[in-house]
Amino acid sequence: MVGLVSAAGLIGFLSEPEPELRSFALKQLDSQVDLLWTEIAGAIGEIESLYEDDSFADRPLAAIVASKVYYHLQEYNESMAFALGAGKHFRLDRAGEFEDTIISKCIDTFIALSANKDPTLAAAATPAQLDTTFAQTEGAASMSASLTSPVTPFSQSVLPSKSLLSRQDTNASFDPLQGDFVGPEGSPESIIQQRGLQKQLNAVIERLFEKCFREQRYRQVVGIAVEARNLDILRRAILRASEDEKADSEELMDYVLHICMSVVQERGLRNEILKLILDLLNDIPSPDYFAIAKCVVYLDQHSLASDILRKLIDKGDARSLAVAYQISFDLYDNSTQEFLRKVREELADMLPEEEKEDSAEKTEDEEKAGEQLQSELQDSASASKSKPKGNTIEDEDQQEAVKSCRDILDGFKSIHLNIEFLNKSNRVDISILNKIKDSLEARNSIYHTATTLSTGFMHAKTANDNFFRDNLEWLGKAINWSKFTATAALGVIHQGNINHVDRLLSPYLPKGPSAGPVQGSAFSQGGSLYAYGLVCANHKGKAVDFIRTKFKEATDEIVQHGGALGLGVAGMACGDQSVYDDLKQVLYSDSAINGEAVGLSMGLVMLGSGNVGALSDMVQYAHDTQHDKIVRGLAMGMAMIMYGRQEGADEVVQGLLNDPDPTLRYGGILTIAMAYVGTGSNKAVRKLLHVAVSDVSDDVRRIAVLSLGFILFRKHTSVPRMVELLAESYNPHVRYGAAMALGISCAGTGLEEAIDLLEPMLKDPTDFVRQGALIALAMILVQQNDALNSKVSEIRKKMIKIVGDRHEDAMCKFGCAMALGIIDAGGRNCTISLQTQTGNLHMPGIIGMAVFIQYWYWFPLAHFLSLSFTPTAVIAVDQKLEAPVFKFHSNTRPSLFDYPPEETAKVDTGPEKIKTAVLSTTAQAKRRAAKKEKQQRRDSMDVDQPVTPKLEKSKTDEEKDKMDTDEAVKDDDATITEDKKDDDEKKENKKEKREKEKVGYELSNMSRVLPTQLKYLSFPDTRYQPVKKPVTGGVVVVLDTQEDKNRDIIPLTVSKKVVPPAPTAGQTGQGQRAAAPVTPARGIGAAGPATVGAGAAAAAGVLTAVDEDDEGGEEAEMPAEFDYETDSE
Repeated sequence: MVGLVSAAGLIGFLSEPEPELRSFALKQLDSQVDLLWTEIAGAIGEIESLYEDDSFADRPLAAIVASKVYYHLQEYNESMAFALGAGKHFRLDRAGEFEDTIISKCIDTFIALSANKDPTLAAAATPAQLDTTFAQTEGAASMSASLTSPVTPFSQSVLPSKSLLSRQDTNASFDPLQGDFVGPEGSPESIIQQRGLQKQLNAVIERLFEKCFREQRYRQVVGIAVEARNLDILRRAILRASEDEKADSEELMDYVLHICMSVVQERGLRNEILKLILDLLNDIPSPDYFAIAKCVVYLDQHSLASDILRKLIDKGDARSLAVAYQISFDLYDNSTQEFLRKVREELADMLPEEEKEDSAEKTEDEEKAGEQLQSELQDSASASKSKPKGNTIEDEDQQEAVKSCRDILDGFKSIHLNIEFLNKSNRVDISILNKIKDSLEARNSIYHTATTLSTGFMHAKTANDNFFRDNLEWLGKAINWSKFTATAALGVIHQGNINHVDRLLSPYLPKGPSAGPVQGSAFSQGGSLYAYGLVCANHKGKAVDFIRTKFKEATDEIVQHGGALGLGVAGMACGDQSVYDDLKQVLYSDSAINGEAVGLSMGLVMLGSGNVGALSDMVQYAHDTQHDKIVRGLAMGMAMIMYGRQEGADEVVQGLLNDPDPTLRYGGILTIAMAYVGTGSNKAVRKLLHVAVSDVSDDVRRIAVLSLGFILFRKHTSVPRMVELLAESYNPHVRYGAAMALGISCAGTGLEEAIDLLEPMLKDPTDFVRQGALIALAMILVQQNDALNSKVSEIRKKMIKIVGDRHEDAMCKFGCAMALGIIDAGGRNCTISLQTQTGNLHMPGIIGMAVFIQYWYWFPLAHFLSLSFTPTAVIAVDQKLEAPVFKFHSNTRPSLFDYPPEETAKVDTGPEKIKTAVLSTTAQAKRRAAKKEKQQRRDSMDVDQPVTPKLEKSKTDEEKDKMDTDEAVKDDDATITEDKKDDDEKKENKKEKREKEKVGYELSNMSRVLPTQLKYLSFPDTRYQPVKKPVTGGVVVVLDTQEDKNRDIIPLTVSKKVVPPAPTAGQTGQGQRAAAPVTPARGIGAAGPATVGAGAAAAAGVLTAVDEDDEGGEEAEMPAEFDYETDSE
């Protein structure tokens, strides 16, 4: 019916008794509805009555016409309902706005209905009762409650019904009595349920899925399944992709893992998805073991981890063993100490009895840990110990492989390789440190501490303490807590050098009771215990037992303070109840000096356990004590206990935030940051922003803004926009928090938007805001050069200028000194990372950053930042776990990822000689005199008079003056011309250098490779190929395809273990220490060759000296001269 301009006639047919006429009218209206819908809308009642007439054969046709009319009327819910009743007349394959809109509406409604069938949402109908005293619960927090808690953070509202992707919330709720989803009147969900269109909706969704499967658009199905919380659809999509030869099932699995870890915000749903992925991967004949390992770590399934390693070892081929080693390295990087301990125990059960006895010496002390942990962990541990004897491996090669895996899981392999790289590649610019030392007066304790912290950060994990050794006079000016901080800095410098920890720190460590009265400085003794923990950070072993013994023996509060910090950092997340009890006993002594450290360490030991019993003890004592320092330590400790618990921490958060004490509210905000770290939770962000502008305490507002950096560090590009207005707040504490939030979230990224916000803060009128801006800039620009960010050199120069400015405030110079250390962290070979190379949360890095920001209250806590330093290297090892000598290729220009240039010291030159200026008036006077003389000579022509010498002299002077003036002008012109030539030559040289610099160069094994550089790497050497692709950095296991050929290996000299001599009489009281104490007054040759840490021994006499203000104390003598043998000499 071409040219139809009115629908009146067709509408009249709708009332005819003949069905054929009505069907004819509907067909014609369907084809013309887009043009005539305004007229048809008047007859919508008749069309609906035809659809509702069961005797009418073309009911679906009436439904599609009604649907299109409602679509044009923008009644999309009604339009969707009639489209579902149209059956085949609603064509999904037709491209049009109507079809796209209705399909989108159907998907949203399906997601809402499917997601709200989840029983966890049904439980939300009963509001949770928060107990702020935690007195009615005993033992550990319920794991199931923390996983499936339906209450959104900090409120009693139900989770959004539509989507996990932050779509618009609805007022829908779940009626647990009826078991049906009840939506608001007129909502699409209520319309579908009231009209019984669920089957039709499911049929449309099914047709959509089949269409996606045919077109290999599996990601769309996965997205709908995850949002709808429908694991059956997710399983079906993954299985269909694995059956499809053209589809890349591994890529789809990676995509599922990615959205599961980065998009899904509920821990319970995330765990269910990961369990599904594990089941599917295990059913595949050749699964992706690295993806399985990633799931296993997050789910804390240590038995599955040991089973994977067992399967790979049983295969016996070289590639399987290499994969097993790579998984072991990944497990060490991503797991807690408790997880690794259980995996090592289960691997030990695979060895024969005699082998098990040999390994028992290493794990004897570790087996005592975790006796009073959660019952489920006890059951799993006992199950692993009661394995049948048939599980024992008999093959000798496989036994060696099991031992190698246990060694890797113990962490020593990774630690030794990293410390070797950092020591050999150390590029510390000593001139910067000397500038800081010379600019900051060491007699001022805050300046001495700033220089110490900067030195520690620059040399972190490099095992190079030459700066201390070369500046003993400066080091000797440290007194009291500055001495404590300086001694602890040795732990930062030698972090990971576990083989030498006893020999390094023996001059400083407190002696046992058998050694007689306390000698030396208590500050250096406490700092040495802190340093001991930092060296063995997150590596329990015997370190915790040794520090624990010294901690219990100590009677001085300062030594207990250092011992508590050492216990916390070394026993991080070990969950040892006995260590916790020892700390709690000292806490009850109610000492402000050690109470803050003890409270923090209690949380570190129980890190992430959610132990409500511990929380009850801590919150009760926080209310009882009168010391703010103790309350602050306990508040930080409670936040650590709730690390990563997400919804499970809501009860604790609510209780702390409702407390009238601002210090406990501070802890509540920090608990949000730790519980939801890296999740990007919208509810958590909303709460933090609310507190940031509403709380009456400046401390609470500051930590609320700062915590945004922890929540959003995986979405760091959104942080500058979020804190832009807060960075201009009238409150300086809020401005400081905004600066630090940018630094934490954008660390190591060089994000220009963040730098643009921070640069104006360098001129802020408040000193601590400038301090925060400097530290944040250093975090962002760590390992950045001018090729990656053009502002690096400019900001570095500003920092050096600030630290040398005598008129700058002390707090700003303190932050600037720390910033200069952070920006060159680890010898310019470390970055700051809150997640591992595989994308999991980097627990030590997060905790280190969270404790570092407490330097606001206590400077020694700044050392914790070293836990966030991650070496940026590719260290390849073969099947023998040795680092072979070979090269790989980087397809970039060498200058793109090169080290930033070192600071050039200005050469003092004498003042330049300036030519005497000749005034124009002088020249004119001389010319007038000469003219007068000439006139007089002409007037006396009758008398012969020789030219007087005076006239000749005047002429000569005039000519000379003229020549001098001309020469000066010529010299100036020549100088300008030469400068222009030099500038032109420099520009030409730079241009030629850029043109000559070829793209692509070779790197040797154990080389510095930035995270952004990894995607440009390739391995052209056919002999050594990585078993895991893409390469994620760190320790990379390569498969040696030519094992029978000789190869060169990189020797590990830094961590080479030195066998100590047998202790002499009187030294047996040292207990677990491997080496006898070495005093600096005597040669250190008795302890073996001084390959590492000679500087520590040299500085011992200075740091262990009794402070001058101690009455009756002895003055320390300067240490005698030593023969140092280091790798650089």
